[in-house]
Parts: sequence; structure tokens; C-alpha cells
Amino acid sequence: MTARTKTKAQKKPTPLMTIRHRIQAFAVLATFLLGLRHVLPGKASTGGSFDAFCPFGGIETLLPYLFRGETLKTTNLLNFAILFGVLGVSLVAGRAFCGWLCPLGALQEKLARLARKLSGEKRHIRGKKSAARFPMRLPKRVDKWARYIKYLLLGIILWVSVTAVYPPLHFLCPVRAVFSFQMTGLLWSVLITFVVTSLLVERFWCKYLCPLGAALAIFNKIAPLRLRVDDHKCVDCGRCDVECPMDIADAHANSRDLECIQCLECLETCALKDTVTLEMITIQAPHDA
Repeated sequence: MTARTKTKAQKKPTPLMTIRHRIQAFAVLATFLLGLRHVLPGKASTGGSFDAFCPFGGIETLLPYLFRGETLKTTNLLNFAILFGVLGVSLVAGRAFCGWLCPLGALQEKLARLARKLSGEKRHIRGKKSAARFPMRLPKRVDKWARYIKYLLLGIILWVSVTAVYPPLHFLCPVRAVFSFQMTGLLWSVLITFVVTSLLVERFWCKYLCPLGAALAIFNKIAPLRLRVDDHKCVDCGRCDVECPMDIADAHANSRDLECIQCLECLETCALKDTVTLEMITIQAPHDA
């Protein structure tokens, strides 16, 4: 074995969170280019509205399509194709779209890191509580009830969509506010609110307002890809709770919680080898007696 071969063999694998952040960066870049495409001159820029590439647009236009046989304005059948892709991921890995592919989720994490640096954190030590003042956590009682708002919003959007002309979230969509480059006074307000709340509370939109996250939450209960915790090895050190961007108590043991975005921060943070593992759970057919 040559020296070069030994070096390659000894090279450490790429950290899981590095892979996740790269995927998130690609999602942000792709969405940015998509928004830019629709403001560039020429015929190529007119190929479908920005909303047509949104998975939640498929949910917004679903009932109108079933009841009236037509999609809402700025949406089309492409929304269904993208939505089915997201649902396919969710069937296997729960809300992994939220933790790995959502551009808004990625930006919220970046803003949370910025808030920590601006409010006193000199160096982030994984698993150790930061001395930074922001982002903060809402009081537990407020947080508990506020998390139901996104489910309420999902219900209202579905109800309004039946008689709507445009997608109900069209004029208030934070994705359009951040990426569409076609701003209105209302979207500027949404953008400012999104940035400020993301600096104050990590993943504020995901925790309390995102109707797509509400629609995908149930998949955490049925997805076969999930975390397993060896209770004999776990010492309840709390490292995973510190790193959980969704502020789930005992995050490592609650990967099936509706709020879990399957970011796997708890897996990466655990200091005890093989205590937290990612496994594909298979359902075995009962044997005949």
C-alpha cells in the first residue's frame, strides 16, 4: 500500500451535517435561480409562473382541481408533480424535506447562526448551550399552543381554496417574498417579518406558521426511516436537545414527534458511539401458527 493510498484510507468521512448544509445550499441556489429566471427578459423567462414550482401550490390548488376541474391562477399540473415528489420523500423519511431541502428552512438556520454571533457567541461548541441572547425560545406554554397555528392555517387555506382565484397564500408567501424578485408592499412586509422572527426565534416559520410542514407532519408517524436510541448507552446528557432546531424535548428519543424535521442534528451531536442510529424499519408479516 502506497503512502497516497494510506492517506485516502485514513481520510475521515464527510460529516453528516456538512452534507446536509451542502444540500440546503443547493436548494437555496436553485430557488434563487428560479426566481431570477422569471424576471429576466426574453421568452425563456415566461415558462411558467414562480408559484408553479412550489409543492404547497399543489395543496392549494388540489380541491379546486377536484371540484371544478381547473387549477388556480399561477398554478398548474406541475405543482402536483413536485408535491408528489415531496410526498414520496416524506413516505420514506418523514419531514426530511423540511430539514434537508426546504430553502426557507435553510435560510432560517443561517439567520439563527447570525443572531448567535451578533448577540454574544464567539465560537459555537456542538452540544453546549450558547451564551448568546438570540435566538431565544418562547415560554413553554406559549410555544405549545403556538405550534397549532400552522395546522389552523392549513385548514383555513384548504377551505378558502375551494372558491379562490389565486392560491390563498399567494400574496403572503414568504418564499415569494425571499426569492421571487417581484415585490409588492405586502411582500416586503412579509420579508421583513420573516427575517426579524428568524433572528429572534430559530425556525419561527417552521414551528408556528408553515402549512406545508403541517401537511407533512403526519408522515413522521409512518415513515420507515427513523432514529433509534440505545437506552442502555444513552446517559441523558442533553446535548441533542441543545442542537435541536425545533426545540423538541428529548429530541433523540422523539424522532417520530410531529415537529421533528429529520435534520439528524441529534445523531451528529451524540458523543457516545452507536447510541443513536438511523435505521430503516421493516414491517414483517406474521408467521402462520
